[in-house]
Amino acid sequence: MPIRFSDTLFQLIHSLEKSEKRNFKLYIKRSSSKEDLKIIQLFDALDKLQEYDEKLLLKKLPSVEKPQLANLKTHLYKQVLASLRLLKTTESIDLQLHEQLDYARILYNKGLYLQSLRILDKVKDLAIAYNQDSFLIQVISLEKKIETLHITRSLQDRADRLSAEANEVNERRRMITQLSNLALQLYSWYVKHGHARNEKDETGVKNFFKENLPGNAYTLTNFYERLYLYQSYNWYAFIRQDFLMYYRYAQKWIDLFDEHALMIPVETGHYIKGMHNLLNAHFDLRNFQKFKATLAQLEEFATSDIVNHHDNFRVQAFVYINSAKINEHLMSGTFKDGLALVPYIEEKLNEYSLYLDTHRILVFNYKIASLYFGSGNYDTSIDYLQKIIQDNVDLRTDLQCYARVVHLMAHYELGNYEIIESLIKSVYRFMAKMENLTVVEEEMFKFLRNSFKISPRKMQPEFEKFLLKIKQFEKSRFETRAFAYLDIISWVESKVYKKTMSEIIKGKYFESKRSIPIAY
Repeated sequence: MPIRFSDTLFQLIHSLEKSEKRNFKLYIKRSSSKEDLKIIQLFDALDKLQEYDEKLLLKKLPSVEKPQLANLKTHLYKQVLASLRLLKTTESIDLQLHEQLDYARILYNKGLYLQSLRILDKVKDLAIAYNQDSFLIQVISLEKKIETLHITRSLQDRADRLSAEANEVNERRRMITQLSNLALQLYSWYVKHGHARNEKDETGVKNFFKENLPGNAYTLTNFYERLYLYQSYNWYAFIRQDFLMYYRYAQKWIDLFDEHALMIPVETGHYIKGMHNLLNAHFDLRNFQKFKATLAQLEEFATSDIVNHHDNFRVQAFVYINSAKINEHLMSGTFKDGLALVPYIEEKLNEYSLYLDTHRILVFNYKIASLYFGSGNYDTSIDYLQKIIQDNVDLRTDLQCYARVVHLMAHYELGNYEIIESLIKSVYRFMAKMENLTVVEEEMFKFLRNSFKISPRKMQPEFEKFLLKIKQFEKSRFETRAFAYLDIISWVESKVYKKTMSEIIKGKYFESKRSIPIAY
């Protein structure tokens, strides 16, 4: 069976834009040989395939034997990358610095070390301006090599200066490495587990954070030191559901880029991610006005050349903007209006399937299922939840658990009582195994089990009792997951007050808008 995107060369060619394909053809034809003409034929054949199928590919290339294909593909892969490197050099500070360093090395190897030093001076200035310490280390290393092996008539001054520069950069790199490791490990914890489930999780995360946070963290001034420091605090707060701290450090993250606007084109991905976290913080705090303003800011940025010249940033912007748009409908109760986004999102998820990881798809499926559940379309909600339940991945155990809870509740709403009892047992076992049960969820399972013993006409008082029980946990930090992933209180209130879930959440939304906004 042919598998779409199973071949790396196929992936690369299908990621190219028209201008990049045209540039490749021009690049390869400048010095064409018989072998190069074959790789153009291979390029065109792969470009026309909808999915990778080696048998079909060989049929389209009668002049290529099967044993030749692997070498031909390797050669084509290298040539496509080479053409992209030439095309993209001016778009990336990294590529510009690499190119200039290569020139400096070539000149040095030719014996023109004074010319090499002049280029290295320019590279150093550029690396300092853009906080590129990894290139700065390479520049200083080559400068030291030249000064050690050749007489440049400035050895004494340069020796002291280069030694001081090397020590300063190495210390800064050590700090950046420590902080970036901390941020990455905290993010990895969240992607695997979601929010802290209990005191044990919280204590573990707190201890890990304290042990790995540098003692002088607040004295750091370098862009990357501060960026990774704010990211570390961001994930630390988010995991622990300290949403006020989460907001503060997401805002610091964006303020840092405002302070160093030159770094936005250099670290565009980090900037977009920071905007996403700031949007999430406003969503978690139900800060509606700032949420709308930040979303508008991200949407405007998504139209810029910085974003649209790179597939990665364009896809990243799509994911976070549409995730935020769904969140806006979830917190305002406009579920049916939110469903209008689904066809476009589905289309783009298919178009961007080459670039999207499993985690992003998992989150979108859950959010879309939540829209359908809130709008009363329980059958379609179940369809999306099944995608999560059946896709047995070791990611976001919290979403895996809540997908099963919402799935159970959708069947409850549909009156599928013949399977509810077995579903309750199955979901309860799964969540207990994942150590994911909160007090609210325990109460919910107890309520659902007891509901079978009560006639529908007598359920109203039971819903009222259940609401009183869970309302007391609304402000409890370890219980907020149950309210964040599934607004269980609004669902119960819809039963108590005989309104739709949408009407209940809309009422809360308009009431919150009339109240005094949160002061941070």
